[in-house]
Amino acid sequence: MSTKDKNFNQESKNNFFYPRSRYYGAFTPEHLAFNANLQEFAQKVAYIAALETGGKLTPQEAYRQIKSLWKPLKQSKKAMKIGKNPPSEME
Repeated sequence: MSTKDKNFNQESKNNFFYPRSRYYGAFTPEHLAFNANLQEFAQKVAYIAALETGGKLTPQEAYRQIKSLWKPLKQSKKAMKIGKNPPSEME
């Protein structure tokens, strides 16, 4: 298998396990970056919830993991000043 084929297979796996949706909101680099962080957070929370539902994680462990994911998301929101100055309708 060539390097190109391996890279394609890895990219296909990443797209399957970590899907990204297109961003339709008001564009700023900060909003786009935060949206990517939010999508990653949501995907990880979905996996944790599925593991808890399937009995692979206790509710306490699921809560602990989600809480640990929340902190960096909250910090990125604060660092990017999301929600401080909403963009105008014309942007």
